[in-house]
Amino acid sequence: MLSETSGSPGMGVTLNNWQTPEQLAWSFQHIADILPTAAISRAAAPAATFESAPAPVENLPLVTVDGRFLTVGEVMDWTYTDGWLVEHDGKILAEHYPGGMAPGTKHLLMSVSKSLVSLVAGSLWGSGLLHLDAPVTAYVPQLAYSGYAGATVRNLLDMRTGVRFSEEYTDPDAEVRQLEEAIGWKPWTHPGPRSMYEFLLGLKKVREHGGVFEYRSAETDVLGWVCEAAGGARMQQLMSRMLWSRIGAEEDANIGVDSTGTGMFDGGISASLRDIARVGRVVLGDGVSMTGARVTPAEWIYDTMAGGPDSRQVFADSPTDTRMPGGMYRNQFWIPREGSDVILALGIHGQMIYINRPARVVATKLSSWPVPQDAWMLLTTLTAFDTIAAAVQENRI
Repeated sequence: MLSETSGSPGMGVTLNNWQTPEQLAWSFQHIADILPTAAISRAAAPAATFESAPAPVENLPLVTVDGRFLTVGEVMDWTYTDGWLVEHDGKILAEHYPGGMAPGTKHLLMSVSKSLVSLVAGSLWGSGLLHLDAPVTAYVPQLAYSGYAGATVRNLLDMRTGVRFSEEYTDPDAEVRQLEEAIGWKPWTHPGPRSMYEFLLGLKKVREHGGVFEYRSAETDVLGWVCEAAGGARMQQLMSRMLWSRIGAEEDANIGVDSTGTGMFDGGISASLRDIARVGRVVLGDGVSMTGARVTPAEWIYDTMAGGPDSRQVFADSPTDTRMPGGMYRNQFWIPREGSDVILALGIHGQMIYINRPARVVATKLSSWPVPQDAWMLLTTLTAFDTIAAAVQENRI
């Protein structure tokens, strides 16, 4: 692990600078060299194989949200891509690694991790171990003295608690950055907690639970804590047993952990490009993986697509700039527009799993954008994958 001043051989990476634009491409592919991690084992399960069926998807033309005429390949070139893949019914149409990755390279998923935690929660729910309308204190009594008192598991899944938590990445004093200090992802500059759970216990309620959607990473961290209590094991064990050993993964994944061994549930998982495509296939397969193993009940996927009666309204009313008119957030996944044909798992700096159910296309992209959020790069990547899915559906490739 890196100390505040130690460097990685030949790279000059430190705990101070690993998240700077100059270091991101290397850092995201070497998290285990920078931070403490725990393995998410694929166990002894055989890998689910893809068939190679190359198609010239990079040549497909598109028009960007600001009216530029580009090709899919140019979009990938312009959006700091470390690796991207497109598969259709188990056939890989495109797989490229322009950013120094290889098929087995683990890359930090950032908040794509949230959607993986969702699938664990869905598995626990399907097993009768997790009840969505139950208060979080039924699983973690310590939360009775925090801002999460009175919140339900459903509130966490849809990010609708009333807890104060700023996700303003450019503000060094925002709670999202204080959380990074608490778990050891940044040098300490604030007094306060020095572990994930200690940090969560200190968050305060500022409005009633169950209101509008507001994107807050702490919701997933509390959800992970609840899942651990419901499942009786650490998240890395739960995810291995309920997800990673069932999808036919080629590689172990890993999760960043704090000083107590607690995982960074909201954004700390690293995995390979192909393996997150296998995760996408679980959503495409109504909860069944490429191996035929059931990961989560079909009802979990259906509920994610359908949302609740007011999911789209509370999304529209959100103080968060969602950039997705007509969309919604359900079960730690994004529905980017009206309808439910496309489901996304998203992470800052350009991480994405794209699932297009009518076209039966899964696309994955791992990136190192120099800034956490960029609307043009996000929406243009979505346009690129929509373009590919349309070409597949129309038999143009």
